[in-house]
Amino acid sequence: MWISLFGMGLLCLAMVLIVASRYRLKQKLFKWAAAVIAYACLALGGLIMAYIVLSGPAN
Repeated sequence: MWISLFGMGLLCLAMVLIVASRYRLKQKLFKWAAAVIAYACLALGGLIMAYIVLSGPAN
């Protein structure tokens, strides 16, 4: 259960960082760094969610 919560947290963090990188941050370096971290969190969170869903119910 904790890994699924971690995956959802990564997805939420990615959402916040993408919004920040597109609309809030002004410096190019911070925009770029926030976007890279956001997309990495999005990919990792998506992989965790796919693992949880495809692994099936627990016994």
